[in-house]
Amino acid sequence: MDLKYEFYINGTREQVWDALVSPEGTKALLFGSVLESTFEVGAPFAYVGSGNDGDRTVHVYGTVLEYEPNVKFSVIEHPGPSYQERHEELESRMTFTLETVGSTTKLTLVNDQWTENHPSRERTESSWWMIMSNLKTYVETGKTMDFGW
Repeated sequence: MDLKYEFYINGTREQVWDALVSPEGTKALLFGSVLESTFEVGAPFAYVGSGNDGDRTVHVYGTVLEYEPNVKFSVIEHPGPSYQERHEELESRMTFTLETVGSTTKLTLVNDQWTENHPSRERTESSWWMIMSNLKTYVETGKTMDFGW
């Protein structure tokens, strides 16, 4: 089953995009991780930060499918090696799309094409609500939410 989320954020597409891909934005929103990639179609990407394997733990990695700044970012992703033994076999697609609606930005996230019986699927469903709520708060206030993680 596909996961789909839509948020309206009181900020420009550039501000939302920056939160999604810049080192400052991803560190604030994604557990201190930085998104590393050349962002070319077909290039690898990884969210890297502190974790099970020290300061350079790969939390999620994969391949860039689409990258159009301030509009769309789509990847095939795998869980980091320290999280799942079969990480290379487990995948899903994540697609972030930004649209201007009045003076706001509509962010649509679709997380689909899950490997059958993917062990992270259920946890991801609830985590995205928190991460996207945090992104909305971050863009609108410059602060993140404290979920006690």
